[in-house]
Amino acid sequence: MSRVILVINPGSTSTKLALFEEENCLVSETLQHDVTCLSGFPRIADQLPLRLNAVRDWLAIQLERLACSGEPVRLAAIAARGGLLRPLSSGTYRVDEAMLAELSDPATVDHASNLAARIATVLMQEHSVPAYCTDPVSVDEMEEVARISGLPELKRRSLSHALSLKAAARRVAAEFRRGYQEMKLVVVHMGSGISVSAHRDGRMVDVNNANDQGPFSPERVGTLPLTGLLELCATRSVPELRRKFWRSGGLMAHLGTNDGREVERRIGMGDGQALLVYRAMAYQVAKEIGAMAAALGAAPDAIVLTGGLANSRLLVEWIGERVRFLGPVVVYPDGDEMDALAKGALRVLRGEEQAMSCGEARPWDGGGVRAEG
Repeated sequence: MSRVILVINPGSTSTKLALFEEENCLVSETLQHDVTCLSGFPRIADQLPLRLNAVRDWLAIQLERLACSGEPVRLAAIAARGGLLRPLSSGTYRVDEAMLAELSDPATVDHASNLAARIATVLMQEHSVPAYCTDPVSVDEMEEVARISGLPELKRRSLSHALSLKAAARRVAAEFRRGYQEMKLVVVHMGSGISVSAHRDGRMVDVNNANDQGPFSPERVGTLPLTGLLELCATRSVPELRRKFWRSGGLMAHLGTNDGREVERRIGMGDGQALLVYRAMAYQVAKEIGAMAAALGAAPDAIVLTGGLANSRLLVEWIGERVRFLGPVVVYPDGDEMDALAKGALRVLRGEEQAMSCGEARPWDGGGVRAEG
């Protein structure tokens, strides 16, 4: 009997869902959640009942629809997006008590990705199947030199769209008919947050923390001028600042929208401010790509742009104009996150890979990397 896998990938204002039969996607849909409704929750973690019910209802409809078209369908596993766990090596992890304990820790950053494992936990019990996370956002393969900041007590952390970045890196390597371990790449995920990463020898050796460094994005502020930041911090509470920096910064702060399509519509109508801000975002992404090329110490074999904003013709053109001298620019609109999650679970089900527990695993330990926090 073929294996059917439910894939769950929560974003800031949506939840992407899919059913895969082995490698083949049977159905895929993005559930859009009302922004006004979501804003009524003090923390993203409080959205769990709303999102769980939406996923449960969608799954019931899809299973019934598939059953009507043939034999009844039974889930074999659930593949959930990984949350903000402690630093871990790349791979596939079981959704277990150790993972849930970390995600429930009050010190854990409040993020939509944390909801996936918690939704999966309920559904895995209801359907009596295992659940897995592949390449969570805390994948840590950074070199030690990349961790140093100007203050010893504030080290740079690896928090990124690791699933998307790794999937795009492997995809471009396959298209170049080379091994991922053989290539030097700069890979960029452009969504509500933006991650720009350097890949060498099959590892993500450097990446901006998409929550607080690098380019501004549709919702996040990116790197800020320090003096002005200090003055702002003196006037706001920490919870206020978190919301401002991570949920209402970037395009939202400048233009009142996090939708690139809306920004392009305004540009088409002659909105000069929209044009300037959108160009500025492309400019900052291009600068970060240059920085990651320097981290590689050589011209990259390819620069890969992926994520939802890779559908933006303007953004891709503006970035390409500035970085094409470094290497060929490859574009994968939307990315392969759902496919990558399904394949991670499938490798475990087939016995090709052993699932790990985040309670036991450690980050890549070459070059002195160690687990922190």
